[in-house]
Amino acid sequence: MTPIPELYDILILGSGPAGLGAAIYASRARLKTLVIGGSQPGGQLIFTMEVENFPGFHEAIPGPELIERMRLQAQRFGASFIDEDATSVDFSARPFKVYVGDRVFHGRSIIIATGSSPRWLGLASEERLRGRGVSSCAICDAPLFIGKKVVVVGGGDTAIREALHLSRFARDVIVVHRRDRLRAEMALQERAFRNERIHFAWNSIVIDILGEEVVRGIRIKDVKTGDVKELDCDGVFVAIGRDPNTKLFQGQIELDERGYVIKHGETETNIKGVFCAGDVCDAKYQQAITAAASGCKAAIDAGIFLEEEKER
Repeated sequence: MTPIPELYDILILGSGPAGLGAAIYASRARLKTLVIGGSQPGGQLIFTMEVENFPGFHEAIPGPELIERMRLQAQRFGASFIDEDATSVDFSARPFKVYVGDRVFHGRSIIIATGSSPRWLGLASEERLRGRGVSSCAICDAPLFIGKKVVVVGGGDTAIREALHLSRFARDVIVVHRRDRLRAEMALQERAFRNERIHFAWNSIVIDILGEEVVRGIRIKDVKTGDVKELDCDGVFVAIGRDPNTKLFQGQIELDERGYVIKHGETETNIKGVFCAGDVCDAKYQQAITAAASGCKAAIDAGIFLEEEKER
């Protein structure tokens, strides 16, 4: 006879700030909680060397340390963790099923907190220097570049918003764009062109990021002439888009045209008992604090759902 698998009140998919925020609130409410955190747990914060804008820390804290503290807090209240990737899900009937390889875990409710991933240039130097001058979030890291020279890669709305934000801190911002005109909305373009700190490298792509321990410059190539040159800089912000980590849920829940989970209310999805939190359903804010807060909301909503179900 096949043994009946263990049943959890809440299965949380993802172990960044949203997943951990949910785990803290769910386990503290004495709900049996399992976090399936992935083979690289921690979300985007593990690539952040200094976090200065998370409430409660008067000095900067390394992203990995912040994640570890949140995890320990959840474990203190009884949450369990599996640091492996979920391979498939089945939301067609309750209890819901989440598969990790040949194992299956059952949950009375689900919180999807798998986050989103920035699109990168694909350079070895970019990966090596990530968190050491290479970033994908100006709001997170701009204060680290006061009085310095930085590069923004991209030409859409996100890139120009990043450049405008960075111009409040850096002395020079160079926007590197592969075309000879921006794709950003006209209002943003006009603001950028009026900003004396923002300059442009047109028809150019970044082919290498220079520096051993920290960013020291970039090597760019003119896509029309083939000319290659180097530019000194202290930071590189890659702003060519983000993708929600939702391939696992295609055909299971409603996703928008970009792949983000569609919310029905604050944290609900179109399936009763399946909730969402953080960047996987938030294409706008994408901050550690907003992700953690939405994880709190999802855990509270899941708890209310389970309590109402019990009463029925």
